Amino acid sequence: QVQPVESGGGLVQAGGSLRLSCVASGISFRFNTMAWYRQAPGKERELVARMSKIGSTNYADSVKGRFTISRDNAKSTVYLQMNSLKLEDTAVYYCNTEPGGMRWGQGTQVTVSD
Repeated sequence: QVQPVESGGGLVQAGGSLRLSCVASGISFRFNTMAWYRQAPGKERELVARMSKIGSTNYADSVKGRFTISRDNAKSTVYLQMNSLKLEDTAVYYCNTEPGGMRWGQGTQVTVSD
């Protein structure tokens, strides 16, 4: 079953930046709203950002002004630029269609340290 492949996570100090990438092949990528989600330890998975097929975006209040979602339809890839990272951004980050219609991938771990 097709699943996304996320990458780009890592360990970063508070205030730093990371850029996540996700390849979601095997679907009609250009016709789907794509989204980034995250799940912190002991918490439920939450929607972080979404981008529609026409490029409109929405963000969780907690990341507005700091995170930017973008996509490259030719590469079936969605990105998440994360700036001014905070300790509370620590989580496993996943991408999927919105709503999550694909099988969930492995995710990529983002750890923000002080």
